[in-house]
Amino acid sequence: MLSLDQQVLRTDVTGMPLEWISHQDAVKLIVLDQVSYALGRVLYQLRGGISATSGRRTVIPVNAIIATHGSHPNAHQFYDRYTPPLSNRALFRRDENLCLYCGGHFHHSDLSRDHVKPISQGGEDHWENVVTSCKRCNNHKGARTPEQAGMQLLAIPFAPTHAEYVYLQGRRILADQMEFLLAHFPRHSTLRQRLDRRRTKELHKHLS
Repeated sequence: MLSLDQQVLRTDVTGMPLEWISHQDAVKLIVLDQVSYALGRVLYQLRGGISATSGRRTVIPVNAIIATHGSHPNAHQFYDRYTPPLSNRALFRRDENLCLYCGGHFHHSDLSRDHVKPISQGGEDHWENVVTSCKRCNNHKGARTPEQAGMQLLAIPFAPTHAEYVYLQGRRILADQMEFLLAHFPRHSTLRQRLDRRRTKELHKHLS
């Protein structure tokens, strides 16, 4: 049985992923008749009040994905030159909590944001110039480029698309939600390839 903190994926009526919402917010949208359609498994069957007409208790199903009426006013930006806001949480999730210098896997409290080209050398605070780094590697690199510090960068930083950013914001993503999001990832995206490799590895582990 799912705990009530499982997030619901909200989209617009065209299927554009928008955000993660709580089951309470999902119920409000359903009750206010703001939901156009629902997809995925039913996460909860929430009981409401007694109907004066039928005398029966109202049951409200909440699906994993709900599409609300209308389309996002800036939807066109999500497909062309859209850059989502940068945060450490999303950055660490993009890099799978790995230090992109030593390759170690760390808890988020032991990670930091490193500027590949330091700001002191004209580098900017944007997705393509930042990577996840453990604090030890960050301190060792200092205000130098990886080349200047004699350090090798293990992956090229990239800016996620809108749908990828929605994925990065999710806490616990269910299989049907993941499949829906993947359908909106660019075909050759780095994040898609990484997730595909992970799923293949997990499948082989399960079969062995």
